[in-house]
Amino acid sequence: MNYKISHPTKVVNCEIDLPSSKSISNRLLIIQALCKENFMIENLSDSDDTKSLELALNSKSNLIYVGAAGTTFRFLTSYLSTLVGEEYILTGSERMKERPIKELVDSLKELDAEIEYIEEENFPPLKIKGVQLKSKKIKIDGGVSSQFISSILLVSPKIKGGLELEIKGDLVSKPYVLMTLKLMSKFGIKWDWTGNKITVEEQSYKAKNYTVESDWSAATFWFQIASLSENCNIKLNGLAKNSIQGDKEVRGRFKNLGVESEFANKQLILTKIPEGTFPEKVDLIETPDVYPSLKCTLFSKGISAEISGIQTLKDKETNRISAVENELRKLHESKIIETYNDHRMAMSFAPLCLKYGKLQINNAEVVSKSYPNFWEDLKKGGFKISF
Repeated sequence: MNYKISHPTKVVNCEIDLPSSKSISNRLLIIQALCKENFMIENLSDSDDTKSLELALNSKSNLIYVGAAGTTFRFLTSYLSTLVGEEYILTGSERMKERPIKELVDSLKELDAEIEYIEEENFPPLKIKGVQLKSKKIKIDGGVSSQFISSILLVSPKIKGGLELEIKGDLVSKPYVLMTLKLMSKFGIKWDWTGNKITVEEQSYKAKNYTVESDWSAATFWFQIASLSENCNIKLNGLAKNSIQGDKEVRGRFKNLGVESEFANKQLILTKIPEGTFPEKVDLIETPDVYPSLKCTLFSKGISAEISGIQTLKDKETNRISAVENELRKLHESKIIETYNDHRMAMSFAPLCLKYGKLQINNAEVVSKSYPNFWEDLKKGGFKISF
């Protein structure tokens, strides 16, 4: 479905219940599956990715299809490898079959996992036979995907003799690896991260009920809206001030773009302040998911900045670097935005109607991957949506 988005006043006043964190939810589902005792997960994400993982974990079939859910595919690759005596075919969408999985598969094979490529070498789909993984010192390239590291860490307590993992080179999205380890700690797992080595002993998860906090990645789009508005008072519910999510750093990124953010009464309140001087160089290696929102905001304000640390974005739902560039180039012409089956493309470009007038967002339903209520929430902020 294609949506036409506009905002008649450019003044945004609203209160928004942000979606719960997809990243935390997906990690908790794997921990829950590995835990010998059951526990409750409150406020679980209702995103497509989390539903896909939940469905896969409860499936009685040996053929598991996860669509375009990259995190789900990567986490299941390790998890299914631990189910001794079971055999699975793990597959996904055509785009999923283009997303490399070699680094993760190679690392798991080092631990005695039995995984075969069914079609193209180094890419999904996979045939996985569950075995007892055995301890070995492994090395993994930190520049490929933090999800590969998180995937192995989540199953590491089940590895006979534990795990010693050495990260080679610069680690992208480090906060996501730290999030994984902190969540593991909540469920009784001891670990050590010294230098570029992470060590986890063989041990068991301990059951504990857990409530998922709201998603800082989803908050990013409201910071973008606040920055591009003429005035605003946006109240965001459910965010944790001392969050384990790396994207909480968005507060600092957008302060120079005219957005004040203060916690009060368990809400994060966004208001307008004078813009500061935005840095000429920005390194997003720890928070690359912020890139589409930040790039679109900078473009709208005529601000040039050299953005680095985004090398992993070419292997996301689409090549986010080229996709963003393509659609920004078209803004002054057609005002029709292609989303490339990528939720962040839809949500990053929609706020630009505050600057460029009515925009058409094609395939608007793609937001369900991470933020199903995005369009309804925009309406609360005074945006007009037509078909």
